[in-house]
Amino acid sequence: MKIIEIKVLSGPNLWSVNRPNLVQMKLDIEEFESLPSNLIAGFSERLTALIPSLYSHRCSEGSEGGFLRRLSEGTWMGHIIEHVALELQCLAGMECGFGRTRSTGKIGEYYVVFSYELPRPGLVAAKSAVQLVESLAKAAPFDLETCLAELRAIAALEGLGPSTRAIVESAKARDIPWRRLDEGSFIQFGYGAHLRRIRATLADSTSNIAVEVVQDKFLAKKILQEHCLPVPPGLVVEDSAQLGATINELGYPLVMKPVDGNHGRGVTTNICDRKSAELAFKKARRHADEVLVERFIRGEDYRLLLINYKLVAAARRIPAHIVGDGAATIQQLIDRENVNPNRGEGHEKTLTKIEVDEHTLHILEENSLTLTTILPFGTKLFLKDSANLSTGGTSEDVTDIVPPETKFMAERAARILGLDICGIDLIATDITRPLAEQDAAILEINAAPGFRMHTAPSSGRARKVGEQVIDMLFPDASKARIPIVAVTGTNGKTSTVRLISHIAQLQGNKVGCTTTEGIYVDGHCVATGDCSGPKSARMVLSDPLVDFAILECARGGILREGLGFDRCDVSVITNITEDHLGLDGVDDLAMLARVKGTVAEATKNTGFAVLNAEDEMVLGMAGTLQCKVAYFALQPDNPVLQKHFQAGGAVAYIKDGWLVSGWQGKIESIIKVGCIPVTMGGKYECMLQNCLAASIAAKASGISSTAIRKGLRTFLPNVEMNLGRMNTFFLGTARIIVDYAHNAHGFTELGKYLNKLVSSQKIAIITAAGDRREKDIIAMGKICAGIFDRLIIRHDADTRGRSREEITSLLLQGIREVKPLASVPVISAEDEAIKYAMDSLASGGILVVCSDDSRRTLDLVSREVELRTLNKNYGT
Repeated sequence: MKIIEIKVLSGPNLWSVNRPNLVQMKLDIEEFESLPSNLIAGFSERLTALIPSLYSHRCSEGSEGGFLRRLSEGTWMGHIIEHVALELQCLAGMECGFGRTRSTGKIGEYYVVFSYELPRPGLVAAKSAVQLVESLAKAAPFDLETCLAELRAIAALEGLGPSTRAIVESAKARDIPWRRLDEGSFIQFGYGAHLRRIRATLADSTSNIAVEVVQDKFLAKKILQEHCLPVPPGLVVEDSAQLGATINELGYPLVMKPVDGNHGRGVTTNICDRKSAELAFKKARRHADEVLVERFIRGEDYRLLLINYKLVAAARRIPAHIVGDGAATIQQLIDRENVNPNRGEGHEKTLTKIEVDEHTLHILEENSLTLTTILPFGTKLFLKDSANLSTGGTSEDVTDIVPPETKFMAERAARILGLDICGIDLIATDITRPLAEQDAAILEINAAPGFRMHTAPSSGRARKVGEQVIDMLFPDASKARIPIVAVTGTNGKTSTVRLISHIAQLQGNKVGCTTTEGIYVDGHCVATGDCSGPKSARMVLSDPLVDFAILECARGGILREGLGFDRCDVSVITNITEDHLGLDGVDDLAMLARVKGTVAEATKNTGFAVLNAEDEMVLGMAGTLQCKVAYFALQPDNPVLQKHFQAGGAVAYIKDGWLVSGWQGKIESIIKVGCIPVTMGGKYECMLQNCLAASIAAKASGISSTAIRKGLRTFLPNVEMNLGRMNTFFLGTARIIVDYAHNAHGFTELGKYLNKLVSSQKIAIITAAGDRREKDIIAMGKICAGIFDRLIIRHDADTRGRSREEITSLLLQGIREVKPLASVPVISAEDEAIKYAMDSLASGGILVVCSDDSRRTLDLVSREVELRTLNKNYGT
């Protein structure tokens, strides 16, 4: 078997709009196409023996054991690999349950699609599943444990920590979109102007000054002391010469810790003699130049968690320990505890494995014990001085027994230091009693506190503290999003995006939009090039200036990664015509419509899909949608449109020279078509369709008719507003039009417009993308020959897989079907082709320059027009 292609999808996609995280593998099962599972002797038995948990897979039968029944009856390798890839991830601790396997249409070739929790383990699971299944099919061994160990290691390295995960899960439960901004714990929640960010448990609202203050433990303690909050007496020591004087002043017992340490690193407690003090000082100095020496306060170790300055959880922390059974050695007891499935490396699980370090060995030495000592039955031995979970400690929830006075003290301390999220380490003999009644003290206050001890305590009630963070970030969860309009189709996408953007700006919005020409934020171009994919969409949705997003969604990005958002408020499907067929497994219009239909399916239930009622492929999408539908059409008597309006639906159409809106049962004439500049006085039908789509999409987005009317009236077909779309220059009485027409449908619409114009001649500079089908390139040549009197062929810098000669030959083949004797110059360089065309352009003629890189083409044309105009004016 051979993996032909493998990719990671991370947004709504062709396979599922509700399960964005999918691995898509194109697999050639080769000789196994004729060998389903029931024809391979012993295969099913070997697979179920190796992975008995596959029994839980229901498959299409809908009950446990369903997949195994399919296996025994006979199913193909792609389907088996799908289930194995899912189960490998589950066995490694990543719950995944969605999969699909479908033929690509080529014998032996399949798309194997399955969900992932983390991208890289998903890819590893895909490749491992292929190796596993092929090995078992050939009766060869497969090392499952090594495979699972690799998956677990990657998951531990790349997965979210428990604290961050708790916040993310709470956001997901409230339907707040989220995504990782790095490979760690930097997370964005929400979109655009409403986005918020966290890093681990630091929020974007957390004061940087406050974080710096609490990192300096002595300064934080000084501030707390000034506000009459209980802290142990202590001093900062920089060298061993100061240590003796400090010991004499504070007296034993002592605690030593790095001034800016965390996670209990470098901490030594209950120091009772000079030798231990010197060792503790050296230990702390390994982590910081300055050491905080404090009076040791006896009592229990508590962590108080505050979120939004409110106490939301409290836990008693117990240092890592073992209990003797009278038979096992200390090392054996540690090993036995570390086998606990709740213990893992670092923060991967609710508890951390206990490491035997120098601190543990020091404790053993102080107690005249070694790792080989058999601990008497019932004897509890603490292995660490600190109670941090990161060193193997455990926790007990005590939230409900914290008295009001202690709660007030904790919340006041957080306010004084300015930390909206913090963990307060407290020593007290009895947490149920007010601190003033006992020898209690705040040891330190921590920024970015861990949540593990609260979300999964060893005993007591688990606290959903992630919800408290989301409550703080989003008091109103419905305001985590901004309006999103997503536009797709074959032609007209960019113009429609720009129209909606212009209208939305007039309404007062800070608009972010993505197009094939670039990314725009609040009217400024911030990136150029083809920006119609998910990466560009994510960029706009990560910009806090943007409060309204309009996103062009091209076929390529949908197939490559999925959409760059989880769902939109309004979707627009302009049309589905032949273009890009034969690429990425999209071979016909029905498949292209499925791809483009992903955008409509990703529309939220209360939103609108704006559909072209004059396009059969677009109309076919309506029956599968869960959202509301709005239709647009040039003709007012379109039966689909009329029936929809009579049923209370939203529509837009042209009638008696007016652009008309039908909304909530009311008809409104928005603007005369002749007053919409971009339609060229109503002559350019495809732009009229774009205006209809834009007007109804704007209406569905809550934009007023006044803004829509003004927007359509003031949107101009110039370089500034609609770059590369019918941009017109004049050279005397001749016109030069720069347009992005690049496929048969685009040229047909352009031809309809040009036929309405009076001209002495029509010339076009054309080319074709080499990745189009032969028949599509031929059709372009044929259509252009029917429109223009003369044609000139040029070539793009990137010919996309075909030679220039091939592209020329195919275009000429189409041209000569219409004009067998036509003389067609071939001038590869665009600048030379433009000069040549202008040289032969007669008065009253029209030259259409079809652009690929609109900015470059416009620059070439404008400079050439300016030069020729100057030469004419000055007689040179």
